[in-house]
Amino acid sequence: MKIGIAAPGATMHMRHGLLAAAACLLIAAPPATAQMTGSPTVGYKQQPGMTSATMPAPLREIGFDQNLDTRVPLDTAFKDEAGGAVTLGDYFGTRPVVMVFAYYDCPMLCTLVINGLASALDVLSLEPGKDFEIVTVSFDPRDTPATAAAKKAAYIARYKRPGAAASWHFLTGEQASIDRLTRAAGFRYVWDKETKQFAHPTGVIVLTPDGRLARYLFGIEYGPRALRYAIVEASNGKVGSAIDSLLLYCYHYDPMTGRYGVAIMRAVRIAAAATVLALGAFIVVMVRSEKRRTARGSTRSSRAGDARPQLVEHPGLVEGRGRVKGRGLVERRAEN
Repeated sequence: MKIGIAAPGATMHMRHGLLAAAACLLIAAPPATAQMTGSPTVGYKQQPGMTSATMPAPLREIGFDQNLDTRVPLDTAFKDEAGGAVTLGDYFGTRPVVMVFAYYDCPMLCTLVINGLASALDVLSLEPGKDFEIVTVSFDPRDTPATAAAKKAAYIARYKRPGAAASWHFLTGEQASIDRLTRAAGFRYVWDKETKQFAHPTGVIVLTPDGRLARYLFGIEYGPRALRYAIVEASNGKVGSAIDSLLLYCYHYDPMTGRYGVAIMRAVRIAAAATVLALGAFIVVMVRSEKRRTARGSTRSSRAGDARPQLVEHPGLVEGRGRVKGRGLVERRAEN
């Protein structure tokens, strides 16, 4: 049996469906990173059997409260790295915003957080200023536009994407503004008098264009895939590709861990639908191929019947038969 070739459109749809199903089933959960699901900062090791009551007091008070779908106060006043008076809302309205809290003289964790964010952003195909904005807010009121500008210069030199300088903002503000924003975002931090440093959680927040808290990603390293999903989700599908939207159907965000995991049942449904689609396309192709083969065979048979040669008796044979018949009639008459 000859197998026909599907039409280009059918082949493309079938291929996309199979690829999507394979992606949903075969792409593993995002790689494990230093994720913070409780209060202790990354680097603090809790000994086995150690209760939360025996932790240092500052570590018991810090953490992220995931106030999902809550709108941050966009009218909160800050200063940008150039010293200009701005409000938080100046960076919202058209694109999702990736927000990170850090103080610019932090000796360790804040630098690690922003380094991890810069590394993840550098891998993304999404473009700053076109697909998203980045806002870094200092929670230390002693920070100034000068320290913010120095911090920005260091990271723009590292994150060299076109548009990065205009779309990555480093803000400073008064304590009242800092408190208002951090409370709305669920960012809990304290000043540790013993170490003369801030104790704070680690992570980044992705917000919708209208200022609602959409996703929290914990830790000091962020998988580019998870960050991309968070930005695409926050944009309500306006950023990213159709494949991103399809893959997001296969993944779900877990607020407890701040990570994306495979939604098994959704992946199975897509795989089943893709299988049915592939079988249906295969049957259609086979039926069409068989019809074409049958039509070609009947056409050849009809043409062969029209061209079949006619049998013509040789004149000599016809004449010989006539003589035989004539002789037989004469002999019969003579006997009579």
